[in-house]
Amino acid sequence: MPVLRPERSAPRRVRLSQAGPTDMNRAAPQPGHNPGLSYRALLRIDAVGNLLLAASLARLAERMLGLSVVLYALQRFQSPQLAGWVAFAAMAPGLLVGPLAGALLDRIGAARAIALDMACSAGCIVVLGALCLARIDSAGSLLSLVGLYALSNPLSAAGVRTLLPNLVPAAALDRVNALDTSIHATVDVSGPALAGALFGFAGPAPTLLAIAGLYASACIALLPAIRTLPRRLPAWRDGLLADAVAGIAYVLRHKALRTLSIAYALYQVAWGILLVAVPVSVTQASGGGARADLLVGGLWAISGVAGGIGALLAGHRGKPGRERAMMAFGMWLTPLAIYPLGVAFGLPGLCLGLALVGFLAGPIDVGVLSLRQRCTDPAWLGRVMAVSISLNLSGAPIGAALGGVMLAWSVPGAFAVAALACLSGACATRWLPRR
Repeated sequence: MPVLRPERSAPRRVRLSQAGPTDMNRAAPQPGHNPGLSYRALLRIDAVGNLLLAASLARLAERMLGLSVVLYALQRFQSPQLAGWVAFAAMAPGLLVGPLAGALLDRIGAARAIALDMACSAGCIVVLGALCLARIDSAGSLLSLVGLYALSNPLSAAGVRTLLPNLVPAAALDRVNALDTSIHATVDVSGPALAGALFGFAGPAPTLLAIAGLYASACIALLPAIRTLPRRLPAWRDGLLADAVAGIAYVLRHKALRTLSIAYALYQVAWGILLVAVPVSVTQASGGGARADLLVGGLWAISGVAGGIGALLAGHRGKPGRERAMMAFGMWLTPLAIYPLGVAFGLPGLCLGLALVGFLAGPIDVGVLSLRQRCTDPAWLGRVMAVSISLNLSGAPIGAALGGVMLAWSVPGAFAVAALACLSGACATRWLPRR
């Protein structure tokens, strides 16, 4: 592993491929010893900065697209039900092919897999933006292209989480996951706000083309990491499908990973409902138009700021054995922030509720990432990450589709169902192993 010098010393970037036995011994933490790695020191490790920059740009594009397609469906087709199905299409196909993506990731290398996803995503969104610009778009083309875009997403989602544990010392895993989560939370601030502003003032087509440009920029930012990281590929004997099935079997047999998938999937149902319910709630309260779009972006931005703070605090306090407690803490309190706080006090209550939901998401996400990485055999990391992430996030598209249906009946009812889903996830954390 690379040598990490104290933060006050001169910066030094270290290649993993050049680290010798002395470096590895020096980086290994001794019992009871706290290596004192700072967030700045983690960014000095070779390839970590490039990887996080590329992931941040792609995450910005993803968050912008998630809100933009919902606003697009509401504006163009005036249908909350279609908005829910579009949000479903943006997530579900990728979750279904997650096991195959994990097997492919282990074959071609994580960095190359991430770059492939970013290039494919940019292409799909360019086509969608061109159809919108030419006024030949339809509900069918919107659903089809958004679903095609989602197919390659597991390559990035699993690829980043596969690379990070291999780039930092084991003792720094909580902090690098907190850094990754907080950067994404910070991106969540600018993503919805930027999407709402662009959509409100420039329209859907320029917004979509800007999102495609972000994906292209992320792919370019990753190129130095691809050249730096050695390509260590195992000798595969089985086919792609057999490797994918083996990854599924590994997760299902592992008690911690299996329970984690159930708990986090239920938690993600709440997020899927909120993705559709928040814009509809704000539109009803403010009357729609550009002001409503900006307000939706601002509310998600507040949630993102709170999430970044929560993640950094969780990373500072996190250590092996605390993951279960961090997850349970966040999941037990989140339902109260969703309902009744999110619906009982108008827009101010919704603003405060989303801020609390975002803040509590920080410890939950850090706990999930660290627990999943620590309990997985490194030889299986790529396949297990893809399968586990697909199972963990399976609740989000279900929640989005359910939210679209519930909103036609009752907006407060949709928030109440989201709170119940999160509460169910909190109950499931009781079956996670304590060690």
